[in-house]
Amino acid sequence: MIFRNFGKTGLRVPVDNRGGWLTLGGTQKGDVVKDIMTTAWDNGINFFDTAEGYAEGNSEVEMGRVLHEMGWQRSDYIISTKIFFGTGRKELNSRGLSRKHLVEGLNYSLKRLGLDYVDVVFAHRPDTTVPMEETVRAFDHLVNTGKAFYWGTSEWTAQQIQEAHAIADKLNLIGPTCEQPQYSMLHREKFEVEYKPLFEGHKGLGTTIWSPLASGFLTGKYNSGEVPKDSRYATNPEFFKDTVEKLKSPETQAKIEKIRKLTDIAEKELDCTMTHLALAWAIKNENVSTCILGASKPEQVSDNCKALKVLPKLTPEIMEKIEKILENKPAQPAQFGREIYTF
Repeated sequence: MIFRNFGKTGLRVPVDNRGGWLTLGGTQKGDVVKDIMTTAWDNGINFFDTAEGYAEGNSEVEMGRVLHEMGWQRSDYIISTKIFFGTGRKELNSRGLSRKHLVEGLNYSLKRLGLDYVDVVFAHRPDTTVPMEETVRAFDHLVNTGKAFYWGTSEWTAQQIQEAHAIADKLNLIGPTCEQPQYSMLHREKFEVEYKPLFEGHKGLGTTIWSPLASGFLTGKYNSGEVPKDSRYATNPEFFKDTVEKLKSPETQAKIEKIRKLTDIAEKELDCTMTHLALAWAIKNENVSTCILGASKPEQVSDNCKALKVLPKLTPEIMEKIEKILENKPAQPAQFGREIYTF
């Protein structure tokens, strides 16, 4: 396993970590959860990501159960959870980024996990109904009271993250050290352009990217326009309803054609699968601290790890071929002044 510093923190994280979204505690429960997590552990993966909203809290329950059954040393693994969506309750204060929900929400998460603290707690989404200062103060409180070591954001704009830092600096509070954004061959603009000043600035933002395989689309399993029975689209039909309806649209078919061409490069030039190529491509970006991957069976975990062997094969020549196929490299602004993010 390859480890990287989490942004400019001293925390070392594996480039591959296991997430619970839609699977652990959701479609997968019981022994298979243990099999998935122990297979990850045996492959050097010691970072597990979950959220209060995943399976209405059951993802944290399942993950916590395995951690205690395995008896792993607490200092040897990294746990992150996310607060915002709550666990499905409709009460007004049971979700969002108010001080009340952040403190109570993390306390409930810790109880479900059976832990005294998490390594990282994320603001699962921005909350424009709450003053930014209240949110920053609440996260500072969670870190200072030992409930978490670091806090971060997920799917925030660069401007919102910079605002949080400005408030933290002004009030001598702890600001966000990381962001959890979507990033893949097919989703690049926000990560590669909007966040660029945050990667280059003195804060050195860490990242835990999600959906590096575009929910399985980049594996090629949907190239026929049909949905395999054991695929993520099939096991979570309501969530991917709109995506499935567009599978045979001209736009989606154009993307599938690109995947076919990329698959040729993977198989004929790199001796790997399209899955391995897509993962290696994402990990190659030095601003990716770690990428979150879901799994419905342990074999997927072992197979995903093979992407690390592909990483050294991604030469400038191969990367250029990939770019010519993707044709979606974001244009960088002629002048990227940091002042546009000044508060």
